[in-house]
Amino acid sequence: MRLSLGFALVGLSVVQASTIKYSVVPGYFLQDEETTDPATFDYTAENFGLIDRAYPADKDLRKHKSLTQWERFDNQVATLNDHSPPHVEYKVLFLGRHGEGYHNAAESYYGTPAWNCYWSKLSGNGTSTWADAALTPSGASQALKANAFWQKEINEQRIHTPDLYYVSPMTRTLQTANLTFTGLHLPKHSAPFKPTIKELFRESISIHTCDHRRSRSYIHSLFPHWRIEHGFTEEDELWNGVTGESSGAQDLRSAQALGDVFFSSSKKKSFVSITSHSGEISSLLRVVGHRTFKLNTGSVIPVLVKAEKVHEKAPVTSVPWDLTPHCTEPPVTSVTACVCPSGAVPVTTPLATGA
Repeated sequence: MRLSLGFALVGLSVVQASTIKYSVVPGYFLQDEETTDPATFDYTAENFGLIDRAYPADKDLRKHKSLTQWERFDNQVATLNDHSPPHVEYKVLFLGRHGEGYHNAAESYYGTPAWNCYWSKLSGNGTSTWADAALTPSGASQALKANAFWQKEINEQRIHTPDLYYVSPMTRTLQTANLTFTGLHLPKHSAPFKPTIKELFRESISIHTCDHRRSRSYIHSLFPHWRIEHGFTEEDELWNGVTGESSGAQDLRSAQALGDVFFSSSKKKSFVSITSHSGEISSLLRVVGHRTFKLNTGSVIPVLVKAEKVHEKAPVTSVPWDLTPHCTEPPVTSVTACVCPSGAVPVTTPLATGA
């Protein structure tokens, strides 16, 4: 898929010039294949999904039969980069979804129709808070499961751990990344876990309060040693509680975020971890041309991506955001739809967000 890099604004996303063409290199991961069911796939039972196969670059390895599948895959990726021209780069993206947050638990409790048209606009319900939701105990356990699996892969597969780490600025992703990667016994000469907090890897910007991030100061207070990217604003200037991104607008944002990852460092830094969200990972997969693969909370999907700089200028294009009607009182719901009480017409103005 070819998308141009641009910037996101409240109510509007704009795309302009500097084009990178992305494509998935298929045949390496089970998640690439149409026969793999996302609903039942367990990455911890399938070596992250890496297919047991031979690679063209195996012929250049001495005693390659004694190497693990991940060691040979690492060599294959390095060979692809070594033999590519300067305007082409290959990276392996580990796209990790955060563990279960209190907003996920609330949606399950109220049901998706009622959640989308009323409850998600509040900060909480008096029992729990879901504005910029934190992880539930179950969500923390999912992140610790990922931590244990990474250590297993390091010990048994000698996997190439990430050279670069990126994290969405939402509380649930920050907590997930911390639990997933802190305390691992990394291979010698591996990059340490020092992530960059990146605004544009956040969840789809809807009018839900779970998508309203907290201040830069709050984020820094949680993880003072993590890097916050340059230009990160103190307050959330992208969420307004009235308009939300369309999928097209989000894809432009995702393309811009990927443009900051590719061609920004040595080709040898080819393994990248991005801890993000279901909607944002779906968007990233669309941008790189991967098939739809919805992740369960706490799951990870690796994707081998080819990026190619295209020296052409694209026209400036704008994609408007959407107004989202919602109820002002708890709705009458059915399985598939939300109906406001007393036949009231849904509104598009912000709700009071107190619990």
